[in-house]
Amino acid sequence: MIRKILFLALAVSMYACKTEPKKADPATEADTKSVTESDDWIVLFDGKSTEGWRAYNGDALPPGWVAKDGALTFDTELGLEQDYEGGKDIIYGAEEFDNFELYLEWKLPEGGNSGIFYHLKEGYKSPPEVSPEYQLIDDVNYARIHDLTAYNTSLGYTENPGELKPLQQTGSDYAMHASDSNGKILNPIGEWNSSKILFTPEKVEHWLNGKKVLSFVPWSEDWYERKNSDKWKNSEDYGKYKTGFIGLQDHASPIWFKNIKIKKL
Repeated sequence: MIRKILFLALAVSMYACKTEPKKADPATEADTKSVTESDDWIVLFDGKSTEGWRAYNGDALPPGWVAKDGALTFDTELGLEQDYEGGKDIIYGAEEFDNFELYLEWKLPEGGNSGIFYHLKEGYKSPPEVSPEYQLIDDVNYARIHDLTAYNTSLGYTENPGELKPLQQTGSDYAMHASDSNGKILNPIGEWNSSKILFTPEKVEHWLNGKKVLSFVPWSEDWYERKNSDKWKNSEDYGKYKTGFIGLQDHASPIWFKNIKIKKL
């Protein structure tokens, strides 16, 4: 009888241990919370509304920029309205950003050209004279369709001036740092590509279709040497701002953007 009682007591004890809820590890809870909080994205375009977007130096979107089929697009036919004066580059004007991770998806037509601006300030003639630019362009066909000879010659490129130079190709920090062409994945014209920019004062990274294609240190000695020796040498305020707007470039060709979001770092 005593043996049966001891056996029952042992069985009850084992069942209680087995069914008692496992207490959460405080350290694990803290790590999970930290990951969740650091993963907060701010959606700049949700596929439907253009809220927050307006012209650079303007109050409303320029003609041609519309939300259509889930994309923020520049429709060149709509953009041909004759009663509009001013540039057609646009900004997300609801907030400025300093250190960030920006992600978006985009596609271009054959011979298309556009760009992504950051730390952009208004009051200048156009964004490129003040803002760094993640270049978007049809690497394969642009020089075949557009004559670059005069433009490149004006910059001092006398050897093969008609070709698209590395500093002008997709993923580059335009006219400053060339993207790595080795293994660069650029989807065919008409297909979606993804781009990511990570900005901190210690390092800037450009990503294209999941691959890092560029890394540089902003405002370093090398950065200033590049700035003062090429296209931006006469642009006194180029790249000097440490916070500013996100902008998208109209370069007289259709362009489509979607899934635009940013995370503060």
